[in-house]
Amino acid sequence: MKRILSALRSLAVLAVLAPAAFGVHAQAPQPPEIAARTYLLVDVTANQVLAAKDIDAPVEQASLTKLMTGYLVFDALRAKKITLEQKLPVSVRAWKMPGSRMFIDPKMQVPVDDLLKGMIVQSGNDATVALAEGVGGTVENFVKLMNDQAQALGMKGTAYKNPEGLTEPGHTTTARDLATLATRLMKDFPEYMHYYATKQYSYPGTPASNGNNRNALLFRDPTVDGLKTGHTAAAGYCLVATSKREFPNVGQRRLLSIVLGAASENARANESQKLLNWGYTAFDAVKLFDAGQPVATPAVWKGTASTIRIGRSEAIVVAVPSGSAGKVTTQIVRQDPLVAPFTKGQAIGSLKVVLGEQPLVEVPLVALDGVEQAGILGRAWDAIRLWIK
Repeated sequence: MKRILSALRSLAVLAVLAPAAFGVHAQAPQPPEIAARTYLLVDVTANQVLAAKDIDAPVEQASLTKLMTGYLVFDALRAKKITLEQKLPVSVRAWKMPGSRMFIDPKMQVPVDDLLKGMIVQSGNDATVALAEGVGGTVENFVKLMNDQAQALGMKGTAYKNPEGLTEPGHTTTARDLATLATRLMKDFPEYMHYYATKQYSYPGTPASNGNNRNALLFRDPTVDGLKTGHTAAAGYCLVATSKREFPNVGQRRLLSIVLGAASENARANESQKLLNWGYTAFDAVKLFDAGQPVATPAVWKGTASTIRIGRSEAIVVAVPSGSAGKVTTQIVRQDPLVAPFTKGQAIGSLKVVLGEQPLVEVPLVALDGVEQAGILGRAWDAIRLWIK
């Protein structure tokens, strides 16, 4: 059941990221020139894509791979298979990992908390392998878990060959899949997102000069709080960055930028910052309904209640080109009649959002309350009323 629910949640994300749901129309603001092979800008709060280029092209993952490694480690922590305080051994395999390192060795027993910081802040391949072995038993088994999770999340363009991201044939992903993974990572494990905002860290006894987070935007923009850098010769310089800023009548609005294949460390930071700033200024956020606020209260037949509230557990927010909020209209699409029973959270239709005459986005609506089936007399009476109707 857990796997099914996970897949359903991912389908909702993928539906938003599908080309037909980009919310890009003739009047859409044109994004700035971005010096990268591929890029993607998502308004996470509105679940809309604001800008995109070649988002289904296969690309080298580099250390962006560690986003999935983190996802599985957080899942293991939540399931209490490991703890943050638990010390994991450092294998010779982990110690000998090339590339970025935390500088741990087989004489050490390192707490999971420190290994997470080593993997995320320092992008340490040694820390990543130690975590993979601690969660999966072996690196090979952990890689299988990575691919299983990618499938569950609907990441159809991704294949993992290792947990750290070193170049290996077939170890590829897409910007679309990275958006799915990053969005789910933030949504599913908010209690662990502070790791990605950590600017500096070094394990006692290791070089302090190795302690700066590779994400330069953490030092430039106080609204940026993640997520991960990546670089190999094949991948170029990559950055998955996220920012949250306060907006009137909306509250915190989060954007996610993905820049892949930039020419340098500075370029990936500059292009990511350019995308984020453009997204916040070129698009307004419009809150249509508060969290838990019913979008409609239609009639229910053959139930213990005569009506049912439908809406979303989170606020319904849409992103529209700046200055066009007054052109937004909505339409509810649902089956009729609604015949009980209904469980809380069950999908019941959708809210179509239109900007002018152009479809903008379609938001799934769910039952905000459950409605049980009525007794035999109630069902019989409503059957007669429906027949007459």
